Amino acid sequence: MARERELDLVEISPRAKPPVCKLLDYKKFLFEQRRREKEIKSKSSKVVIKEIRFGPNTDEHDYEFKKKHAIKFLSEGAKIKAFVFFKGRSVVFKDKGHILLLRLAQELEYLGKVEKMPELEGRRMTMIITPKK
Repeated sequence: MARERELDLVEISPRAKPPVCKLLDYKKFLFEQRRREKEIKSKSSKVVIKEIRFGPNTDEHDYEFKKKHAIKFLSEGAKIKAFVFFKGRSVVFKDKGHILLLRLAQELEYLGKVEKMPELEGRRMTMIITPKK
């Protein structure tokens, strides 16, 4: 039957009793399958994480400048990983870094919510903010 119709005989389910086969144009079938996979892949959203780095003694102007970038990133739909990096003996100012990150979270509350509260990991205190839908 496949030769008469100039199609391919494709085994769909070999473990079934009896095995299930289909008459179809195999190249066309592969093309449509790739197209469906590509369409599904394009519809899936990719999570973008932008990083913003602060120091424990970040000046007010620098803070505002970085906050503007954070607002832009959140409005574009990207996650923000804000972190305070402690160099040398500045680890003494852990509380300053914690306060700085909480202040950022509070000021960006209308755009995003805190996914991960400030947490010290080695010499970095990190916090993750996700955009609101």
